[in-house]
Amino acid sequence: MATEDLDNPQSPEEARRPLTPEQAERLPRVHRLLLGYYGEPKLQQRWDPLTQLIYSLLASRTHAAATQHVMRDLERAFHAGPGNWEPVRDASITEIERAIAAVTFPEQKALRLKALLEQITARVGSLSLDLLARYRTEKIRAWLEQFEGVGHQISAAVVCFSTLRRRALSIDANHLRVAQRLCLTPRADAATTEERLMRLVPETWDAARLEEHHGLIQLHAQTLCGFKDPRCKECPLLQMCPSGERNLGELRLTGD
Repeated sequence: MATEDLDNPQSPEEARRPLTPEQAERLPRVHRLLLGYYGEPKLQQRWDPLTQLIYSLLASRTHAAATQHVMRDLERAFHAGPGNWEPVRDASITEIERAIAAVTFPEQKALRLKALLEQITARVGSLSLDLLARYRTEKIRAWLEQFEGVGHQISAAVVCFSTLRRRALSIDANHLRVAQRLCLTPRADAATTEERLMRLVPETWDAARLEEHHGLIQLHAQTLCGFKDPRCKECPLLQMCPSGERNLGELRLTGD
C-alpha cells in the first residue's frame, strides 16, 4: 500500500504544501471507522486547567481508570479538589506519595507534583491557572512546559481537555503506536508527531472533536492495537493499515 510523502521526513516547504484530497481524508476516515466500531468514547470530566494538569501528570504511563481512582484518593486524603489544591501543595512528599501509591512511579510523581504546585504559586501568586485563558495556545503550552515533568503530551492534554478547550492532540505511547502503524506519520517523538497529525486534522474539528478522536485512538490501542500481538483480523482499520496487512501476510506465509 502506498503511503505517499507523509510517511517520509518533510522539509518546511513540504509541510506547508496543501494536502491532496487523499491525504485530507485520512484522519476523518480513521475517525469514522473507529466511531462506527466502538461508538462514542466515554470522555473524562471537564476540569479547570490546574486540576487537569495534576491529573495528566499522574496519568503518565498509568491506566485512566487507575488515575481517576488516585485522583479521588488524593482529594479524600487532603480534603482537596478543584479550586482547593493548597492542602496537597502543603503536604509532605511522603504523604503525597502514600495517597498516589497506585500510579506508576509514585515517588517521582509525588516529588514533581509538590514542586509543581509550589512553583505555580510562586509564579502566579496563587494556586490557580485560570489566568491562562487570556493567552494564545502556543504561549500557554510553552509556559506549562517550563515545569519539570510537563512535556508536550501533558501540555496538549491541559489545553484541549480542560475548560480552556483549545485545539491540540495529546500524543502518548498509545496514540504514537497507532499513528505509526497506520503510517499516518513517520517515526518521531510526541511533539513532531502532533505537529504532523495536526496538519491532517480538518479545520472544522474543534477541541471537543479532537478529544473524541483521542479517546477513540486510546480505546483502539487498548482493545485491538496493543503493543504485543495486535488483533489485526478484527481491526476496523485493516484496509488502510500497512502494518496490519503485513502482519496478516506473514501469518499466511507461516500457515498460522
